[in-house]
Amino acid sequence: MFADACKLASRYTYPVITARRYFDRSTECSCAAFVVLNENGWILTAAHLLAAEDALQKSSKEISAYYGKILGIQSEQDISLEEKRRKISRLKTNPKWLTNVSFRWGQESMRLGEVRLLPEADLAVGRLEPFDPEMFRPYPVVKDPSSLDVGTPLCKLGYPFQQVKASYDENGGRFHLTQGSQPLARFPMEGIYTRTLSAGKSSDGRYDIKFLETSSPGLIGQSGGPLFDSRGTLWGVQSRTDMHSFPVQTRIPGRERPHKEILSLNLGVAIHPELLVNYLKDNEIPFRLSNY
Repeated sequence: MFADACKLASRYTYPVITARRYFDRSTECSCAAFVVLNENGWILTAAHLLAAEDALQKSSKEISAYYGKILGIQSEQDISLEEKRRKISRLKTNPKWLTNVSFRWGQESMRLGEVRLLPEADLAVGRLEPFDPEMFRPYPVVKDPSSLDVGTPLCKLGYPFQQVKASYDENGGRFHLTQGSQPLARFPMEGIYTRTLSAGKSSDGRYDIKFLETSSPGLIGQSGGPLFDSRGTLWGVQSRTDMHSFPVQTRIPGRERPHKEILSLNLGVAIHPELLVNYLKDNEIPFRLSNY
């Protein structure tokens, strides 16, 4: 059912690799996805993928404060060198302070600019530069949100199960992906559209925050990737997975009373096409809308 749609979606779905370096000099990589929307280089993805930038700023302030305390202790004139060392050793550090962050948007040469966020909807748009439009055709068609049928089969696409590692070049001040980290394989996951989730208004009151729920979970690595139908039409952008617990009763041979268990169901949650359409129009970002 989704073979042709996956071929089409593969033309507009690409990986974003986030590399992090910490205060203890360890490195870590994560992989997710983004959707190339049009020939001008605009993309859609999940806003939470950019949280590393905020974490880096927070860590930078805390690291600066830490070194400021060291300088303050070193400038004290009325204590011995040994006492200074003892005071410095008692200062608290966080080995997981972020010191460096890098995003690799599909290709090492491309950077993401003009970023615009709608945090309440977990939506981020941005523009890739430099961008060659011929490399990314065809671009997706966004589903007309006026006609969405519960029970429609949908598919997610992204980059789970990846073993991406990087080293950090101190002299060059940059990350290098280790051998074997690429190429990355896309992985589809099918399900059906189960219901619409409403989360109130955006903070500015302009948007109704809505999500599409699907009967299958989104996997780590599929965040920011597309949710599409059997034609390859874009229905949404994968945001998160919700877990729902529910009780069941089972009968065990030899026992009079039924046994009660708690089971869990994981459901995918994607940014609703109505929200995508409205946000793109308001930001004057060109896109194609389906005729169904």
